[in-house]
Amino acid sequence: MTSIGRKFLMSITGLFLVMFIGVHLTINLLLIVDDSGELFNLGANFMATNPMIKIMEPLLGLGFMIHIIWSFFLEYQNWRARPIKFDQRKPGDSSSWASRNMLVLGSLVLVFLIIHIINFFWVIKFDPHSLTTVNVDGVEMEDAYTLVADLFKGSVVYCIFYIIGGALLGLHLSHGFWSGFQTLGLSNKNWLKRLKFVGMLYAVIIAAGFSAIPLYFLIKF
Repeated sequence: MTSIGRKFLMSITGLFLVMFIGVHLTINLLLIVDDSGELFNLGANFMATNPMIKIMEPLLGLGFMIHIIWSFFLEYQNWRARPIKFDQRKPGDSSSWASRNMLVLGSLVLVFLIIHIINFFWVIKFDPHSLTTVNVDGVEMEDAYTLVADLFKGSVVYCIFYIIGGALLGLHLSHGFWSGFQTLGLSNKNWLKRLKFVGMLYAVIIAAGFSAIPLYFLIKF
């Protein structure tokens, strides 16, 4: 695959993941909307049982794998292409800090993602018998709310870790959002300015949204 092809694939998978993050945050915010846990359990049950979501899950996993592998490969190619094997750019360069450190940010987000999967997704998906069940509107389902809420209520360290993870994800998105569209050809000045603004706004919303959840449990409980 050519370098352009790899960058195109990075953009497509990245923008696909951007959409997923928005959906995931929307469901997670139900944690702080309803303390009874019913709304979050309904949302989690919908995500676990909806046929379309089940079809999308392997595609999502594949998208993550491609995006991560390609990011390391592209960074390695860029490193090899440099005439001098160290970065001489200064902080005052026109590029943002996030754009110069996308691989570092992506790696830290990956660590956050792995821990998140171990604590929540893995348990709900592969060890549902360890969860209690609840009846919501006549439907029996796993009590995902208690699993998530108890971890936030019982661990200040995890709350802080989750807040940091949300901030890192926001920084990663602040560059990744608009650069993905730029790679797809939306690179004229007018569109690029708009995409940078939308990307920054989206990144702030995502970072604030994910950080608000542990903050809510820290303050209230």
